[in-house]
Amino acid sequence: MTSKQRTGLALALTGVGALSMALLSPAAQAGADGVRPECPRSLACDWVPAAYQQTGDPADKETYGNYDTADRPHTNKIRFIVLHDTEEDFDTTLKIFQNPLKQTSAHYVVRSSDGHVTQMVKGKDVAWQAGNWYVNSHSIGIEQEGVAVEGAKWYTPEMYRSTARLVRYLAAKYDIPLDRQHIIGHDGVPPTSASGTKKMHWDPGTYWDWNRFMALLGKPTVPSASKSSELVTVSPDFKKNQQAFRDCEKGVDLPLQGSSAVPLHTAPSTDAPLFSDPGLHTDGSPGTNCVADWGSKISATQQAVVADHAPGWTAIWWYGRKAWFQTPARSRNTTPTAGYVVRPKPGRTDVPVYGVAYPEKSEYPADFADKRVGAPLQYTIKAGQSYPGGGEAPTGFYYAPTIDASYPLDHAYFRGAEKYVTVQIGHRIAFVKASDVDIVRTR
Repeated sequence: MTSKQRTGLALALTGVGALSMALLSPAAQAGADGVRPECPRSLACDWVPAAYQQTGDPADKETYGNYDTADRPHTNKIRFIVLHDTEEDFDTTLKIFQNPLKQTSAHYVVRSSDGHVTQMVKGKDVAWQAGNWYVNSHSIGIEQEGVAVEGAKWYTPEMYRSTARLVRYLAAKYDIPLDRQHIIGHDGVPPTSASGTKKMHWDPGTYWDWNRFMALLGKPTVPSASKSSELVTVSPDFKKNQQAFRDCEKGVDLPLQGSSAVPLHTAPSTDAPLFSDPGLHTDGSPGTNCVADWGSKISATQQAVVADHAPGWTAIWWYGRKAWFQTPARSRNTTPTAGYVVRPKPGRTDVPVYGVAYPEKSEYPADFADKRVGAPLQYTIKAGQSYPGGGEAPTGFYYAPTIDASYPLDHAYFRGAEKYVTVQIGHRIAFVKASDVDIVRTR
């Protein structure tokens, strides 16, 4: 869970248009304010509103919690659904979101024991959830009760089923693709700037069974291309993919257990150093087996482009370099996949990668002070490399600095003309300018 920051790093905006009463579950429980939750028929959701209050001097309209009002999807599109874990129990999470001093929220919270769903922020409004204001402005956040390093304990069949039903409903409502560039974990959200990389969260973590979850969404990993396809989906069997990771924050080794994560090495050998994400290991040190070191592992159902082969190993393009993982014969660790890949246009040696898709400075009103623009991250797409993706990312910035829209242009959405596309550059998604790349269909 993350809070709103005045730099815009941790806001979330989600929007819902008029909701037909026929789509609401008869068992959906309205809150004391009469609001009925936005949920599919198959879920008995309830509504418990997150706090929307000032927290200091009444004259200070910029100090408040825990979300921003908006009018999505009329203001801007919803293109992503972000899955989190709470790192708290269910009841405590609700209390946190009801306390404006905490400056954090999500649209939904899912309970572990029975999969019960509570909505806390309306879909049209901005939950402060994912640590990236652009992503939050175009996403819905779902918190799942649990502790990431204890995932198998918390991530129950009931939770998987409820979250999948909710995601299917939201994806259909907002026309969100059911793929891993749009249905992402908090660990898939990019930083807004290079300096913010180390602050990003990594939940729901390595013990969330992405194969199981995507199958529940009706999108299981099945071969859709020839064996020689350059695009593959990582698909290890969760129970058989026994991995030993370390909780480096507590200094303890975690039990060997099933995982969605596959370790990545710098060469086709288990003795080779683990891959080092340059955003995490700025000194160039090797990657680690820390459960929070997302750069040294790829997750089941994430896609990648094959860069090389060696006996029992496959290399993929990952954060600008080759990363190797084990693919023994008949292991089914990868599945050939038909889809789209993004590569630099001819003549381009490096394509900048961004964590946001904001307008150009010249596209804001001349007298507008907060002209938010994107800066390249530390990653680039180099000539000869390709990455999964190609879906258009909305270009825009939602300006919401106060609780009551009392500033000029307050609560306005500024659209940009430059087109961006989403790419899976590594463990996290990112954005590149469409004018810099070609989008190619693989078979």
